[in-house]
Amino acid sequence: MAIPTLRQLQFLAALGDTGSFSRAAEACHVTQPTLSAGIKELEELLGVRLADREARGARLTHAGELAVTRASALLADAHALVQVVQSAGAMLTGPFHLGAIPTIAPFVLPQVVRSLSDAYPNLKLYLHEDKTTRLIDQLRTRTLDAALIGLPWDTPGIETLPLFDDEFLFASSNQHPLARKNGLSPEDLAGEDILLLEDGHCLRDHALSICRFNSGDHAGQVAATSLGTLVNMVAGGLGVSLLPRLAMDHGLAVSNDVAVRAFTTPVIGRQIGIAWKAGSPREADARKIGELVKAAVN
Repeated sequence: MAIPTLRQLQFLAALGDTGSFSRAAEACHVTQPTLSAGIKELEELLGVRLADREARGARLTHAGELAVTRASALLADAHALVQVVQSAGAMLTGPFHLGAIPTIAPFVLPQVVRSLSDAYPNLKLYLHEDKTTRLIDQLRTRTLDAALIGLPWDTPGIETLPLFDDEFLFASSNQHPLARKNGLSPEDLAGEDILLLEDGHCLRDHALSICRFNSGDHAGQVAATSLGTLVNMVAGGLGVSLLPRLAMDHGLAVSNDVAVRAFTTPVIGRQIGIAWKAGSPREADARKIGELVKAAVN
């Protein structure tokens, strides 16, 4: 009797977690046609339809839901087997896939990679940079072992460990009146054109919560794809912004045309943490990496 491959089961589990062929393909690091073909092969093997293709995604059939439950258990067991054999009881050995959001990765990972390489020579670290929602999808499918994200982020089946707070700093052109104002507070931003990252970046949501307005109230009509672009927009006098101290202290380039100031009362913009799938055999490794991240930024 023919049996499904683990790869086919991984495709199905990803489809069940994301409800979308495109997002499931991203989580598994394959093209959408490859994932679709794998699901179709699995359906032909089992002789039953597992998912209904819909205009806005995919919906599992009853048989598909039963298959996902069993598939997730099998994948967890297979993943645990690999980790146990490769690690042989030792911490941080073998392959480890670590994700991070773009507003954390370039400012933390270089120091962490060096520390891990020195302390754990038998570790083979793979780095993945992406937005939070995609990282969470990859944690669910065990494509990633852990991810550095901005908190809070409450998602069923995902555990998180807070590491440190990240302060927001005010940024404007040197000619802006707020660049010289005494006693700067978030209330001073009322009525200003606030430059933000584009939708999908959690840092955008954190900034909006500090300013206490919705994205359409005072936010500018343009959005940046990265912190570097955001700084250039500020330098050009297009508006003001909020920058994370983590980035400022660890390599974000700021020209002489930009004034960066702390608020009189420090404004905590977000909390940085590490996340992993509940029940993961790499939880201890994820926590240890979290410790190293915390040490690297202090």
